[in-house]
Amino acid sequence: MIRFARKLGIAAIVSALALSGVAANARPKLTGEEQLAKLLEGRVAGKPVECISLRTNAPSTVIDKTAIVYGSGTTVYVQRPKIGAASLNSNDILVTSMVISQLCNIDTVNIIDRNTLFWRGFVGLDQFVPYTKPAKVAQAN
Repeated sequence: MIRFARKLGIAAIVSALALSGVAANARPKLTGEEQLAKLLEGRVAGKPVECISLRTNAPSTVIDKTAIVYGSGTTVYVQRPKIGAASLNSNDILVTSMVISQLCNIDTVNIIDRNTLFWRGFVGLDQFVPYTKPAKVAQAN
């Protein structure tokens, strides 16, 4: 009986230590604005545009309660919806219906929950702000 109690005590201590290690390594989740700032780090904002081509800016990233970022590489376009931005979730699926090959500031984007596949709402788009990586300047000797 004493052996069993000792093993049970050791197991409890090991479990507690393991759980405390996980808690110590947990980092607070970044806010949507902090996530966006990190994604745009080193980029410079350009003049807003009314439309973008989804063919050349196909990948999109949803930033929680903040924005949708279209594109990758040198230029990305930040879309801060004028309607429904607070409902954005990084786990959303965006469904876009377009009449032409461009996504414009007068369009809406439907939001589908990735887990249930149910419609969650929509966002009304605003202008797209391009962010580019500046060209590297040669250093003087």
